[in-house]
Amino acid sequence: MTIDPAELDISYFKAPGPGGQKKNKAATAVRLRHRPSGLVVTAGERRSRLANLARAMERLEQRLADSQRQAPPRIATRPGKGAVEERLQMKKRRSERKTQRRRLTDGW
Repeated sequence: MTIDPAELDISYFKAPGPGGQKKNKAATAVRLRHRPSGLVVTAGERRSRLANLARAMERLEQRLADSQRQAPPRIATRPGKGAVEERLQMKKRRSERKTQRRRLTDGW
């Protein structure tokens, strides 16, 4: 998927984190905003503005591809006979356990 550069807002900033004098002085980190979708991605790992721009474009393309992908429709299924029986037995055991926790009354 190719992105039209006219649809992007590109801004540069100083990236936080380790990197020494070069990283702290130069605004090499890149923030891309894709106007039609509203997606925002950043890249500031490299000292090169061009490398960060390329990495941000890759991330934006990946994000756009992920947002376009549709999940396959779920096929509704019914639980099997064994699963239903097991669930009912578990409920019966739980009921018996709770019955045994009850306080005895004076009539007993």
